[in-house]
Amino acid sequence: MPDLADTTSAPAVPALPGLAEQAERLITLGVPALAGLPDGEVRAGASRFEEASGPDGPASCAGLLVVSPRLVPPSALAPLMRLPARGGEQAGFVVEDMTDVDDFAPVEEVQVPESALYVVTGPDRGDDLGNWSPDEALPELTRRGRTPLLTAEGIQWALQTPGVVADGHCFMTIGSRLRRADGRLDSRTPAVWISRGTGRDGRDRRGAPKVGWCWAGNRHTWLGFASTTGRRG
Repeated sequence: MPDLADTTSAPAVPALPGLAEQAERLITLGVPALAGLPDGEVRAGASRFEEASGPDGPASCAGLLVVSPRLVPPSALAPLMRLPARGGEQAGFVVEDMTDVDDFAPVEEVQVPESALYVVTGPDRGDDLGNWSPDEALPELTRRGRTPLLTAEGIQWALQTPGVVADGHCFMTIGSRLRRADGRLDSRTPAVWISRGTGRDGRDRRGAPKVGWCWAGNRHTWLGFASTTGRRG
């Protein structure tokens, strides 16, 4: 296994706002409407999670409020991402050679609540696993008692705190994988990072947050592995 990356120079991961504030952010962005959920249901869900956790509970202080990927897929969420750019903002997108992004499903290590809303507790960008391959990182996350984020969860994290997608410090979402007809996993592994405006991305997308993919056996120093301590529905 590769050595753990030195994270002393990595920009701090922005703290998540409270769940009630996250609910309002989702409503402002139109995520509940995309999912067919009333705004009131999202507000009530956030309140319920906060009350269940108490003032010092993990969901209230370090949790990410998620609208289930069963209701709103990555392709619908990605264009809602934004990063600052010269003269304004750059909108997110899915790379052109990943038209099947919504077909990537949770791996067996990930148990997704059945509820329309749930909380991802203790999300971590996984900077210390930079220069690990997805094939190497998954068993390490399991050893730590964590599970990898789904692509839709990673995007929703970026919707709440855009700074989690930082230059040189982005993340993979290897909780989502595509299984082929023969039962084997597709070698592509999803990630959220920043476009350089090259190739098919186009120069006008330079600096935009993007959903792309890397090979499961490849290492990238600038990609960590986003993970969670659990999911509460």
